[in-house]
Amino acid sequence: MHVEGIVSKEINVIPFTGYYKNENEFIKDAVNTLLTARKDLRIAVACELYKREEVSFGKACEIASLDIEEMKEVLHKKGIARKVSATPKNVSDMANEAIRLKVLI
Repeated sequence: MHVEGIVSKEINVIPFTGYYKNENEFIKDAVNTLLTARKDLRIAVACELYKREEVSFGKACEIASLDIEEMKEVLHKKGIARKVSATPKNVSDMANEAIRLKVLI
């Protein structure tokens, strides 16, 4: 019997064990458990999602369980360019708003 056949049968009976409501709940838990155990895989997944622009830089840090500087270094080593979404005008506007709010305080 093929390994895929065994795995498929195992997944199909999960709801009947009483441990999980359905197959999706089990698969989600299995993936989370694997990613918790494998920091290298967690970082690789975070980088790939960031590279594909499916998650923000902050979310990638969260997925990888890395701080900002560590994540910047990992992306650099993997040759993944950081995307900066703020334009110079956005940054200027945010700075002016911060100054305005500080004056109001």
